[in-house]
Amino acid sequence: MTGPELKKLRKHLGEALGRELTAADMAKLCGLPAAGGAEKLRKWEVTGPTPKVAALLRVLAMASEHYPILEKFDVFDRHDVPVKDRAARRQAFREQMRDDVRKRLG
Repeated sequence: MTGPELKKLRKHLGEALGRELTAADMAKLCGLPAAGGAEKLRKWEVTGPTPKVAALLRVLAMASEHYPILEKFDVFDRHDVPVKDRAARRQAFREQMRDDVRKRLG
């Protein structure tokens, strides 16, 4: 994940949650300490986050319609899920991811 991709992710997650996310909000999602976390996040928006943080953010990105549901989380396209139910299940999954992001933000 590059810095510009991280910046775009912050915007897209904010859209999904219905509010703008600050650098401090994103720092919290990344597990950074409150003291200095927002500043580190701003640096990452230029240089890109660490691979460990990028992996976490790829999972949280699924809360936004702008990002695909990762293959290991995609249980909607299996043969035992009726085609007519798949879209609703995907939407419910994304809403669950949004709730998780909200909980992480406190």
